[in-house]
Amino acid sequence: MLEVLGLDVDEETVYRAMLAAPPGGIGELAERLGMAESRVRDALDRLVDRDLLTPSRESAGGLRALSPEVGLELMLQRQEAELARRQEQLAQSKVAVARAVAAYADLRPNTETEQTERLVGLDAIQERLAVLARGLVEECQSIIPGGAQSQRSLDAGRPLDGAALARGVQIRAVYQDSARNDGPTLAYAQWTTERGGQVRTSPVLPPRMLIFDRRTALVPIDPRDSKLGALCTSSPGIVASLLSLFEQTWETAVPLGADHRERPEDGISAGDRELLRLLASGLTDEGAGKRLGISVRTVRRQMAALMERLNATSRFEAGLKAAQRGWL
Repeated sequence: MLEVLGLDVDEETVYRAMLAAPPGGIGELAERLGMAESRVRDALDRLVDRDLLTPSRESAGGLRALSPEVGLELMLQRQEAELARRQEQLAQSKVAVARAVAAYADLRPNTETEQTERLVGLDAIQERLAVLARGLVEECQSIIPGGAQSQRSLDAGRPLDGAALARGVQIRAVYQDSARNDGPTLAYAQWTTERGGQVRTSPVLPPRMLIFDRRTALVPIDPRDSKLGALCTSSPGIVASLLSLFEQTWETAVPLGADHRERPEDGISAGDRELLRLLASGLTDEGAGKRLGISVRTVRRQMAALMERLNATSRFEAGLKAAQRGWL
């Protein structure tokens, strides 16, 4: 039950036992639970580190369990603080990557300078992708924003991904949550996982990127203007920044098999929270939909449902009530 908070089976078993009746010692607790003393001792140490156990005031050298209301709330607060720290790192990485990519935006098309080449035109980009995919040896990471992917893109990627997965290449991909609502894109993601790849989704994503064997990356020069083309770079500094951005995005994304709509304790899904945040920051419905990879109609339907849940008669009132609930 407490796995969602990071507790393993031993920790939860020992914590429950400590709540039920404080033991006379590790030996007595181990006997009561039918566990080896070493496992009990390790679980106790981890529970102390998590602040679920604290020194007893009544028994010298003993421990007592904090009530779930106090102990688990502390764990949630720490997780929220860690999530905020990761989100701050993610924001900093996005800025660093944008600056690095912008530095190469003025390269002449399809010429290489300092391990970086500017590719212009779909044919040039697709040709380089095919070469990089065929040369994959160990792993490929990708961030694929925009929700529904074009059938042309899916058809082009299937043989390349299939061949790489058959060779044992590890593929990790992060799609936008809205991709789950598009049949062909969802089918492609499921096809990837069935062959050993890993797929996750997130409400909002950084710009598109592909990283090959941690050595070469392909990114758009400007996500807002595809005519400017893409950068293919083996520059260690840029690739390292992109890898860091990918890993931070991966850590906060939801596995494809999980229900991304599941609401946590505060009662709001990640997608709803992102929509509120984007609209509160001043984006229009069109702008928020573009960032989330969903249609304007979906944005308005989702917002109407949130206003109904908040019992708000206007978006302004909804924003105030969302902030009062800690959703913003």
